[in-house]
Amino acid sequence: MHDPSTLPVMVIDDEEHLRITASQTLELDGYTPYCFESAEQALDALTPDFPGVIVSDIRMPGMDGMTLLRTLRERDPTLPIILITGHGDISTAVEAMRAGAWDFLEKPFAGDQLLDVVRRGLEKRQLSLENNRLKAELEAQQAALGPRLVGRTETISRLAAMIQRISQVETDVLLFGETGTGKDLVARAIHERSRRRHHPFMAINCGAVPENTIESELFGHEKGAFTGAVERRIGKFEHANGGTVFLDEIESMPLALQVKLLRVLQERSIERLGANEVIRLDIRVIAATKIDLKAASEAGRFREDLYYRLNVVTLPLPALRERREDIPLLFQHFAVIAANRSGLEAPPLDSHAIAALLAHDWPGNVRELRNLAERYVLLGAAFDYHLPALLEGDNAETQTTSLTRQVELFEKSLISQSLSRHHGRVTQVCDHLCLPRKTLYDKLKKHSLQAEDYRHSSEP
Repeated sequence: MHDPSTLPVMVIDDEEHLRITASQTLELDGYTPYCFESAEQALDALTPDFPGVIVSDIRMPGMDGMTLLRTLRERDPTLPIILITGHGDISTAVEAMRAGAWDFLEKPFAGDQLLDVVRRGLEKRQLSLENNRLKAELEAQQAALGPRLVGRTETISRLAAMIQRISQVETDVLLFGETGTGKDLVARAIHERSRRRHHPFMAINCGAVPENTIESELFGHEKGAFTGAVERRIGKFEHANGGTVFLDEIESMPLALQVKLLRVLQERSIERLGANEVIRLDIRVIAATKIDLKAASEAGRFREDLYYRLNVVTLPLPALRERREDIPLLFQHFAVIAANRSGLEAPPLDSHAIAALLAHDWPGNVRELRNLAERYVLLGAAFDYHLPALLEGDNAETQTTSLTRQVELFEKSLISQSLSRHHGRVTQVCDHLCLPRKTLYDKLKKHSLQAEDYRHSSEP
């Protein structure tokens, strides 16, 4: 019935003059009206993925507006429905709002009133559809092998390709990145894409285990091996046999234990404390650090031989400020997760919110962004908190991104979002952004964007 990238509005009224007037008003403002003289006709034409809003009179022959409202609410509770009431019919308007109407218009209404309520309804509808799309992506991600890296920047695409390649070969890996860049996620992605995915993934934070128990935690012990060892304990390395051991913050591992870890990596075997039996291991080791291990080894804070043993394949993880174009997409991703978990709806991102996200330096990287998205979902609507205010509440460091760079990133983000919303259809993107076609192509080239990347394979 319509192109999914237009802005459709269904107008349902048995009065022809009202349908004509509303249709002309909507067309002049860039919308695509579809007019019906009965609710039954509109229901027959309505598709499950209708991306617009419904404007319907209440009093009509056959199915009336209230019955239509209840029918549509059962089909799709997120579809905005605007009902037209008679003059002074306040009780009906209240009943409609209680039944789930998005808003109502009282006859006679001005064209500006119609356009305002339609505009707000369409914004809500687009947000709901985007949330549904992201939820579907999350479900697909859960069914796929391993966690998914969210982002469209070249840096993330290259990292994803390296993860896929490394996961298929048997080699130890060193992950290097600032706090909050997703080292745990990358380690799990490697494991879940490897032949070891049906075996344990054992994550160990070397900085969180007490030094006097870390050897027992890693390698296990026999009963009576030391005071307090009242029974045999299987260590994490042995427990992970056949799978993957993830050693986070490996720079925190005591030097004395580093010697034993080096032997494990070389010989792929362990001995429990208090035992003489050698236990053979089939494991992959993924280590992660936030410091330069080579510099630490030169300074005597990390064993040089262990560094070179770990440094077979090193994956550098980018800081969030190094891929700012991904920030709005990541934020929406985390907001949808938080909304899905809490049963709330993720508030929409306006231009001010996007600008604030792009201007922030994100010292806590992706972890900080995820926490902000959760606060935004939980507090934003209830307490009318806005993103700039939430960011200021973080006591963030002074921003270092230049104004020119912020403007460029903001422009690229808006174009990218429009391409995503309109499935890469350049004509609709030009209309949405009010840009001449040549100007849009110039900006696509400037920002290294390709419209084809946003076209779903299922579309013609």
